[in-house]
Amino acid sequence: MGNLPKFTLTKNEQKDRWDLEHDKTGKVVRSWDTKAEATKGGVLERAVGGEGSVKIQKENGRFQEERTFPRSEDPRKSKG
Repeated sequence: MGNLPKFTLTKNEQKDRWDLEHDKTGKVVRSWDTKAEATKGGVLERAVGGEGSVKIQKENGRFQEERTFPRSEDPRKSKG
């Protein structure tokens, strides 16, 4: 999993949207009006090109979960 690109889904308060940001470059890859739109089935996987690790934050900035694409790259010994 170490070679997978890493992304973070965060609430952009200034623009009132959810942004998927590439952790290395800091660039916004894609934006959605709601978190539900961003996290519904397959949307994040397509946004990262089918390969990557996405950390999903809550509105308060705390991390909610992490999703790895493809699922076969998910570490086996992780909790949850």
